[in-house]
Amino acid sequence: MTDVSFVALACGLIIGLGAIGACIGIGIMGGKYLEASARQPELMNTLQTKMFLLAGLIDAAFLIGVGIAMLFAFANPFIAK
Repeated sequence: MTDVSFVALACGLIIGLGAIGACIGIGIMGGKYLEASARQPELMNTLQTKMFLLAGLIDAAFLIGVGIAMLFAFANPFIAK
């Protein structure tokens, strides 16, 4: 295998594992939000604001991983030219 194939494999792992982690995290958070709003409906607006803030932070962490994978894919500093 060449260095380029290892870079492609690493980019796929970075994006794939990041997507899996973000999906699981948002799914668990959404379930907990529904449980909490069912227990205390008067706190639904406050909980919804915090849930959307956390969803954005989880998604931002995934997008940073995608950006790093694209850096490795298109401008890899580890491959000598």
